[in-house]
Order: sequence, then structure tokens, then C-alpha cells
Amino acid sequence: MPGITAVDDPRVNVANLDLNLLVSLDALLGQRSVTRAARQLGLSQPALSASLARLRRHFGDELLTRVGNEYRLTPLAGQLQLQARLALESVHRVFTAQPSFDPAVSTREFSLLLSDYGATVLGDTLAALLDEVAPHARLRLAPHTPELVDRADQALLAVDLMLLPMGFLADLPHAELYADEWVVVCSADHPDIDDAVTVEQLRTLPWVAVYHGPSASTPAARVLRQRGIEPRVQVVTENFLTVPGLVAGSRRISLLQRRLVDLLPLGSGVRTLPCPLDVGGLVEAMWWHPVYERDPDHVFLRDLVLRAARQATTPVS
Repeated sequence: MPGITAVDDPRVNVANLDLNLLVSLDALLGQRSVTRAARQLGLSQPALSASLARLRRHFGDELLTRVGNEYRLTPLAGQLQLQARLALESVHRVFTAQPSFDPAVSTREFSLLLSDYGATVLGDTLAALLDEVAPHARLRLAPHTPELVDRADQALLAVDLMLLPMGFLADLPHAELYADEWVVVCSADHPDIDDAVTVEQLRTLPWVAVYHGPSASTPAARVLRQRGIEPRVQVVTENFLTVPGLVAGSRRISLLQRRLVDLLPLGSGVRTLPCPLDVGGLVEAMWWHPVYERDPDHVFLRDLVLRAARQATTPVS
């Protein structure tokens, strides 16, 4: 477009960049509005408009384009949105690092990416342990997505840990937390299922699938496909906790983790049965970026998560 010059050399000299532009970029792409982004940052609209102009010159792209009464992200801006957020959080971590860590007085925020399954199994136990030893610290639990898992090496620069079963990531430091098993979940009054589920019913009954897509699925779903079972998916959800409500009172079936099912409230309207095929178990693990391997606050958090996992998954005698 006229007036915009693409960056001539892709090997940009970082020393010449203004980090404030990263803050502006993150706000602009998140808000998709100069007015709202300026309000978020506490800047005047002309000041942020000037930053947007600099960003457009730098990238050789409009970034935000007006369509009717709203602004939309250009394809490049869509690619930059997650990267800008991760980069800004990484910068924040760099400049808030401390030479030592005292949990008794720390006000640090610890961030974990995990599914609602992981949060349900470990969340309250981890929060209680943190309150005991680091009462001024804060715990942030955020959902991971297939996109974040695909970019785990980048995402883990901006967060402390990602909780994910073994088999999804490789070549990153990790520690196993606990084992679990998959069980079939169906309505308590399912008209077609008696005391057991058959392999044929796995093929023919409608399913509720979690993370169903070309590059997103549960470990159990992957095994089913390898065994020649392609579930007839009727409903797709990205939250394990929504599965019981989507199964109860219907002919739909699903697979859920045993530990999650055991935590469901009475009267949820579902029952569980063994899977007629061996879909294997799952081992939940925590993953982190190698740059934080020896950080004292990170070591503290990993030890705390291991304690929480042992406490939350050890049967009460």
C-alpha cells in the first residue's frame, strides 16, 4: 500500500527497537481499536496512533483494516497476535527476575497452562499448598489450546508450566505427576447399553468428543483410530467437565478420565463402564522451558506441583 515500506533486512537489529512498540502492538491486536487500546494503556489516542504508524512502517503491513464500523486484523496481524502476547510476557519475566526466592514474602504470580481436567484434579490442592508456604503469591490457571501446545517451546517462555499428558511434547524438560485411565461414560438410563459397551457400539453410537480435529485429540481417541474405530462425533467440546451434561439423557457416549469421573457430583446422570478396547492409560506430566531449569522460584513451583499431585491422587486410608 502507498506510504508503507517493508522491512528491507529481515535480520532486524533488536538494539534499535523500542520495547514500548511491543506493548502497543499487543494492545492494538488485542483490542482491535486505537481508542480502546489507548484507554487500556493510559495513553492519548494520537500517541497510540503514532505508534501504530511506526508499527505499520516496520512490518510493511496495515495490521488493522477498517471493515464497516469495525477494525479487523490483517493475516499478518493474526499471526503476530499470539507471538506478541508471548513475547511481552517473556519480557515481563526477564525484568521481574530476582537473584533469590523467599516464598514467605514473595508476591510472584505463578502461571500454569492446563485443561479443566488438570485444574479439577490438582487445582484446589495446589492452591492450598501455595497458601501455606507462600501466602502472598498468586496462582494463575489458564487453559491450554491446540495452538499453544503446537508452540509449547514459545509458550513456555511466557508461563511457568504446562500440564499435559505424555505423548504430546518432546525435547522439553518434564516430570510425571500421576497416572489415570480412560472409561466410557454414558447416560445412566441409556436405552442401548446394559452392563457393558461393545466394540460395535463404539462405532455406531453418537459421541461427544473433546479436542476433535486434525491436530487435536485425546490420547484415547488417537488409539481408537489406530485400532480402526472412527467415532461418529455428534458434539465437539474443548472442556472435559461439559461432557457429563452432554451425555446425560442422550444416546451419546464419550471417554473420560477415571479421576475426573470420581470427582463428579452425585446425581450427574451418567454412569461409567470399561472400554471394550484397550486404549491405554494416560500419564499427566508438567512441562517447562529449559531456560528456567535452575530458577529458584521455578524449582519451588515444580516441587510444589509434585507435592500437590501426590497429595491429590493418594487414596485416603
